[in-house]
Amino acid sequence: MAITSANQLELLQTAEAVAREKMIDPGLVIEAMEDSLARAAKSRYGAEMDIRVSIDRKTGNARFTRVRTVVEDDAVENYQAQFSAADARPYFAAGKGQSRWLREGAALGDFAGAPQVGDVFEEQVPPVELGRIAAQSAKQVILQRVREAERDQQYEEFKDRAGTIINGVVKREEYGNIIVDVGRGEAILRRNEKIGRESYRPNDRIRAYVKDVRRETRGPQIFLSRTDPQFMAELFKMEVPEIYDGVIEIKAVARDPGSRAKIAVISYDNSIDPVGACVGMRGSRVQAVVGELQGEKIDIIPWSEDQATFLVNALQPAEVAKVVVDPDATRIEVVVPEEQLSLAIGRRGQNVRLASQLTGLDIDILTEEEESKRRQAEFNTRTQLFMEALDLDEFFAQLLVAEGFTNLEEVAYVELDELLSIDGVDEGTAEELQARARDHLEAANRRALEAARELGAEDSLIAFEGLTPQMVEALAKDGVKTLEDFATCADWELAGGWTTQDGQRVKDDGLLEPFGIDLEQAQDMVMTARVMLGWVDPDELHPAADGEAEDEAEGATPEAGV
Repeated sequence: MAITSANQLELLQTAEAVAREKMIDPGLVIEAMEDSLARAAKSRYGAEMDIRVSIDRKTGNARFTRVRTVVEDDAVENYQAQFSAADARPYFAAGKGQSRWLREGAALGDFAGAPQVGDVFEEQVPPVELGRIAAQSAKQVILQRVREAERDQQYEEFKDRAGTIINGVVKREEYGNIIVDVGRGEAILRRNEKIGRESYRPNDRIRAYVKDVRRETRGPQIFLSRTDPQFMAELFKMEVPEIYDGVIEIKAVARDPGSRAKIAVISYDNSIDPVGACVGMRGSRVQAVVGELQGEKIDIIPWSEDQATFLVNALQPAEVAKVVVDPDATRIEVVVPEEQLSLAIGRRGQNVRLASQLTGLDIDILTEEEESKRRQAEFNTRTQLFMEALDLDEFFAQLLVAEGFTNLEEVAYVELDELLSIDGVDEGTAEELQARARDHLEAANRRALEAARELGAEDSLIAFEGLTPQMVEALAKDGVKTLEDFATCADWELAGGWTTQDGQRVKDDGLLEPFGIDLEQAQDMVMTARVMLGWVDPDELHPAADGEAEDEAEGATPEAGV
């Protein structure tokens, strides 16, 4: 096939037809045609030549040109597509008719002077005759480019729809996964993203949440979900105008797909009840969401900045007697009446699990009787400690525990006035209590230090500020015996932490966690050790803070210094 006047317009007609069918820009199809014709011409004139084809968008006329670029004398690598300024001079003077020179993308008005590096010489060459193989190759190039353009357009269309709800039609099922027609492409709803045992037939309408859109070699992959918590949040946004308008905000969502869910909402307008607005008149709004989620029961609760209040709301419908909050821990204790225990835990732990997901806390649920027994056990343990360590009778030891003393350090180093505030304790008694506590602690420190040295702990670790003899002994038992060993520890190895295994949070005990060392303290201690060893430059630890300090000293704001 040759590009003749008979089929020049046919190129444009073909491009228009393909563009309409694939719903892409006709210019992309013409560019694909130009590329395919250029490849065919290279096979005719030589692969090393830079052959380019341009198709006139109005007439369909295809112009074949050979392009050569002026480069430095020692940079000529391809003599078919490049030449030096000296070799280009004869062509420079002859740049007329079927050839032309381009400089910086614009045709030169005259050809006086000399060629410069970067100038481009275009020379028109005769159109090629496409044989059967060349025509087939050109067709494949066009189809490939059209497919790529179609995929790019699909990706651009759907990438911004991630995080929204989309409607589609079920096309087929493959190994439990549902292939959904979403208009310009296909999406996949994996079997683990379906609610319960719901099933679909071809041509069924389906509504799902666009969880992710990925660009892959085989085309854009659109992943749907009906179990994602945000699917329910988006459904409420569609059903509740106040959420769509931003008057009510969904702060947290937790789901056991197909069974039960909890959603926490807050209203920024005091005249609007967030829970009532989400429920709707006679439950119309929430029932619309429940119907879409296959009858999933939904608890709508008010969100609160107060952690304890929010947790009490999250455990509804169970009644909570008391919440014990530990600011230094992610776990929280909830005390409920005996008859409320099963309701608070829920069937197979569902209620407490959803409340934990909603609040981001690990929840321990105790009955009032269990909490009483535990507190009594702690009281007895502390009483026994004071009796043995301070040589006190049971009554006096219980008196100390009742006043809030929990360990010997508090007794030994507390202000004397706090001991004198206890009924029956005079100055002499208080001083004697502190002396006994300090003697006991010093003896315990000596024993711990001797044990640490026997385990191989070196003086560099023993002398490190912030480590007590008991801490050094615990480290030595785990093989941390030198300051270098300590400096290589991770902060979580010292302070402990949580990891997720098979979807369950697992506690990692820290070496110094029993001594009250938290993650921030562990980080500071490890970094101090590294500075002492010369591993870290102290000036590089807080460059941002140093810069801010200089700005403040000069009376300038951070913005003014930018």
